[in-house]
Amino acid sequence: MMLGVAFSIGVLLALAGSTAAHDCVAPQKLVSKLVQRLEDSVQENELPNPSVLLAMNLAGATASNARKWLLQQIQEEAVKRAQKDMTSGEAALYVLALLSSCQDPQRVEALGQTVDLVHVLQQKTDEEMASLEAEGVPKTTLYSVSLDALGLCLAGVGGYQGASVVLAKQMLSPESHLSVDTRAVAVMALACTYSQTDLHDVRDLLREALSTVTNGFLDEQEKGHGMIGNIYSMGLALQALGATSKFYAPREWDCAQAFSVVYGHNYQQPMAIAQVLPALVGKSYLEAAGLDCAANTGTSQSLQLPLTPELGTTGVHRGMAAAAQSHDGPRGTVPGTHAAVLAAPITVSYSIINKLQGSHFDYTISVSVPGGSTLLKVLQVAEKEKPNIFSFQTEQTSWGPMVISIHGLAANSDDRTYWQFLSSGDALQEGVGTYKPQDGEHIQAVFSTY
Repeated sequence: MMLGVAFSIGVLLALAGSTAAHDCVAPQKLVSKLVQRLEDSVQENELPNPSVLLAMNLAGATASNARKWLLQQIQEEAVKRAQKDMTSGEAALYVLALLSSCQDPQRVEALGQTVDLVHVLQQKTDEEMASLEAEGVPKTTLYSVSLDALGLCLAGVGGYQGASVVLAKQMLSPESHLSVDTRAVAVMALACTYSQTDLHDVRDLLREALSTVTNGFLDEQEKGHGMIGNIYSMGLALQALGATSKFYAPREWDCAQAFSVVYGHNYQQPMAIAQVLPALVGKSYLEAAGLDCAANTGTSQSLQLPLTPELGTTGVHRGMAAAAQSHDGPRGTVPGTHAAVLAAPITVSYSIINKLQGSHFDYTISVSVPGGSTLLKVLQVAEKEKPNIFSFQTEQTSWGPMVISIHGLAANSDDRTYWQFLSSGDALQEGVGTYKPQDGEHIQAVFSTY
């Protein structure tokens, strides 16, 4: 069931009152479109996405039915799952989402129960730090540890300074090759810690790391003609640069160049929208705990936006189920018409390779799929044609379906293995539910370690 497409008038107020230091704010029409896509992505039969709620709140879109329902589901999931199967990064995102909703994450009430989500996050962060000390790697990822430090810092409790020191050292190490996403979230975490700590040696370390990473982002943008990493890492990178200008001063950020790259991409994936939207309204995750609660709770009027042909009437749905339903991509619809034609078939080569564990294997198949199909469709056709070889399993994530097992070989967080998808030797920048192979392309799924 679709849960409303109303667009809060609060976002207009947020835009009008934006005081972003970098003076870059997206046009209202684009922000409205992206907010509507987020609202359309909220589905009753899917796990709630705290990143979507966080983005709605930072954009000021607080009065829609979709947002109210999402907040309720976040509270219920926190009570049900926080102490059971949440990762530290998930718990951190829930804390940020609740803080931005003007809710106390130390007292989450739902389903007749109460949970201290911040205490849970502290415990999970301690587990990450213990693993780092003993094994040299976190229990999950440094991206999660970055979210943990940010969540604890904004919640105003202990446990984040040690994590921030470790992150700073990692970012300064010439041996570490952290992704743009990890560095961007770490920058926001370190900036929060920097503003809270009184220890001069810690502040010096954090300042050096912040200056190094943010200047590195500016260098990357110059070389990439506006791009930092890839189009899906731009959201967090823009947030980080917009919130930390004093650490790369007197150097100036050409935010117009970076924003122009974002404007050139038609964001559809809800998680990608949730990360870029705050930056487009001049905000970042660092402001999650500083929103005007009185203004939010007092905003009840909503503005109904007309649906545009570009948006359609169904929106974009996140999660594995939706990805499976839409795996045929555009289904051959001709833009500007209602006539559907069969898309010309394309041929894609697909290989599965394991040279890491157990009995090694290397199989290749050539499959035919309709033009515009996603990689998920390729995997499904390969499995249908040779199920004993190309069987696979997926797991729902906030970014859509993630392949966790192929040919009976499952990824395992304990031994840090995963299935990596490549094209022409380069790792794909999109998941199987959104990446669309070209005719004649060769896709490889390689069992790898991280």
